[in-house]
Amino acid sequence: MNGYADPEYIESLQQISLPFLGTGKHRGFPVEGDSMPPHADGSIIVGRYVEKLGDVNDGKTYILITKNEGMVYKRLNKNKKNALVVSSDNSFYPPYEVKVSSILEIWEYVCNIGLTDEKQELTESASIKDLFLELKRDIHDLKISCRHWLFLRKEYRRRNI
Repeated sequence: MNGYADPEYIESLQQISLPFLGTGKHRGFPVEGDSMPPHADGSIIVGRYVEKLGDVNDGKTYILITKNEGMVYKRLNKNKKNALVVSSDNSFYPPYEVKVSSILEIWEYVCNIGLTDEKQELTESASIKDLFLELKRDIHDLKISCRHWLFLRKEYRRRNI
């Protein structure tokens, strides 16, 4: 995203005002990619400007404007002294660190403005997770059945010997 690493460009972006946003400075940022489902590529993430790093809550999502990467929308954790650990909700993308010194602005997620009315399909990772959970239940049921069968076999042999 060209321009998002330029502080002057960021400052020139329009702020938005919607009745349900409450107080504070708000901006809309376009979503690109698939790292933060369910937000679709092309939708708008609305963020409220965060005045200081101490206001960042672990596990919440934020828009970061950084010197190196420009704009990223990720889930944050402050478990490092001079860096934030940022992670995607799509487990395909591994977490990584962003140095606090490279952060220009932080915007807390407020809402998402979807620009399409497409039917949202289950993501592959969600259906894979469901398959693994079903498989885990099936294995558990098989273990119980095997134990029961072994018990019956043992009892049969004991009585017939």
